[in-house]
Amino acid sequence: MAKTPLTVVGAEKLRAELQELKTVLRPSIIAAIAEARAHGDLSENAEYAAAKERQSFTEGRIAEVESKLSNAQVIDPKLIDADGGCVFGATIELEDMNSGEVVTYQIVGDDEADIKQGKISISSPIVRALIGKHPGDVAEVKAPGGVREYEIRDVKYI
Repeated sequence: MAKTPLTVVGAEKLRAELQELKTVLRPSIIAAIAEARAHGDLSENAEYAAAKERQSFTEGRIAEVESKLSNAQVIDPKLIDADGGCVFGATIELEDMNSGEVVTYQIVGDDEADIKQGKISISSPIVRALIGKHPGDVAEVKAPGGVREYEIRDVKYI
């Protein structure tokens, strides 16, 4: 199976979520199931059915997070030597050539992407156009509204 790129911060968040699921949520669900069983007839017990459903969802999420972590290739942007080029983990300052607006994004894995925090996915169209480019280069991005051009102003590995 192919490795999935993940930043150090993204891997830590997944590990923290896994720890929370296993040590807090799973035991609370087990306790809820035990309490619901104590109420008697399970066939008409809504609390029992809800607790079993939460248990199923939680176990599925635990398996999903464990799988993501086992298939992750954790990359520390501070250790990257890419000669100033746009690569996974880099923080890039872009200028929209049409509007003049300047934005800063970090290239991250699919699971870490959050545009509000300035993190965009390695598989997004804008990143695919930026990969391998250097400050001063112009990247053309095919967007739903037409072709957009961005000038790369700065690339940092932080």
